[in-house]
Amino acid sequence: MTGPTSHQRQAWRDIAADAASQAGAFIREESASRETLVWEEKSATDFVSRVDLGAEEIIRHHFAALAPEIRVVGEELGGGNTTDGLVAIVDPLDGTTNFLHGFPNYGVSICIALDGEPQAGVVYDVARGGLYHATLGGGAFVDQKRLHVSTVTTPARALIGTGLPFKDVTRADEYLRMLRRLMPVVSGMRRAGSAALDLCDVANGRFDAFWELWLNPWDLAAGILLVREAGGRVTDLEGRDAGVVGGTIVASNGVLHDWFLDILNDRNQ
Repeated sequence: MTGPTSHQRQAWRDIAADAASQAGAFIREESASRETLVWEEKSATDFVSRVDLGAEEIIRHHFAALAPEIRVVGEELGGGNTTDGLVAIVDPLDGTTNFLHGFPNYGVSICIALDGEPQAGVVYDVARGGLYHATLGGGAFVDQKRLHVSTVTTPARALIGTGLPFKDVTRADEYLRMLRRLMPVVSGMRRAGSAALDLCDVANGRFDAFWELWLNPWDLAAGILLVREAGGRVTDLEGRDAGVVGGTIVASNGVLHDWFLDILNDRNQ
């Protein structure tokens, strides 16, 4: 399949939005009993619960019923390559640790990509409400409100989002050096714990920039499209356009991007 129409992209977005909303309703219902949930360790600092698995099953069943031609790749149940063919890249609960602690920053992220190119994406903010959605060439929105990245042009006024390298502490020193370079020259920094929602905050103009040293495809795929359709820029640490694969992510309002890359890479100003 090549060259989807805007109508097709909108149809994919609507399917993803319905799936994310259904999964979000399940997560919200389960939040009432979160204190009794069993935490299963994926690693020493990364957890999964039956809520993650249940939300992903809801999404899989939704796509199987309405769009069986779309292969689903999910964080918890696998599914293969994210750059081959028509695929839904799914994080059923981005911010699991936040959810397990009752910290209200977690959501559902779904991106429909064709041969590695995002076509439609949604991120549902479960705890606070709001459905973020975008289609390639069709703009980015939260509910019915059009999204625009910030207009901040001065680093000293920038609010920067980030994610800690908690899954790979071997990169902690590299990360801390970046942090030390940024702290004296920006207005503030935030680490909220859900990369999908962090990217939504860039698209919505709340963050002027965001970076993380490693994200999986399902963490970033929908957010990449949202930021770009809101007028921003998303690359890797070397400045190459970010794709729906794992790696470093650097997102910004576009105006600050080159400066941001320079300071992250410790280049002479």
